[in-house]
This record gives sequence, structure tokens and C-alpha cells, in this order.
Amino acid sequence: MRRMDLKLLARYGAQARIAELEQEIANIRKAFPGLTASPKSVSRRGRKASAATRAKMRAAWAKRKAASGQAQPGPASAPAGPKRKRRTISAAGRARIAAAQKARWAKVKAGKKR
Repeated sequence: MRRMDLKLLARYGAQARIAELEQEIANIRKAFPGLTASPKSVSRRGRKASAATRAKMRAAWAKRKAASGQAQPGPASAPAGPKRKRRTISAAGRARIAAAQKARWAKVKAGKKR
């Protein structure tokens, strides 16, 4: 019975909120009478820039990158430098770490049994 009461109250709350939102939408439409925004007119999905526009955008991005000092990608760019050698750990070092971890887990497990 109590669950039904909560659902009923939630439904009343949702209906009240919907009424508030509809009133707010009406107020906005009254304030801006020429506003007709449908999801299709707002969405950019499906709209593509022309080839000329894309070329202009690429040129602007390249110019901005050059101004900021970033390297240009492509065959003209030189490698940044030699890669740093990865550090490795010895077998003895790995064994010490494994032993320490096993000791930690043994201590944790011993504490749980009590």
C-alpha cells in the first residue's frame, strides 16, 4: 500500500513539474514570438561543410598551430628525438616486491580471521 502512495505522489510531482515547464515555454514563446526552434533546425547532424570551407578551416588551423609553435604533421616534420630507454627491474627486485606483497596480504588475511 505504501509503495502505491509513493508512486502516486511521484506522478503528481511529475505532472506539476510538466505544467511548470509548459508555462515557462509559453512565457519564452511570448517573449520571443519569432522563435521556432525544432530539433532539426538546431541540429548539425547531416550538414557538412563544402570542400572549399574545409580547406579554409585546415589552413586556419595550420596557421594557428604554426603561430603557437607546434610542429606540423607530415613528411616535412623531423622526429622529436630519440625515445627514452625504458627502465627495467631485475629478477631479484621483482622477487622482493612479490615477497613484500605476499606478506601484506598474509597480514590482511590474518586480521580478518579474528
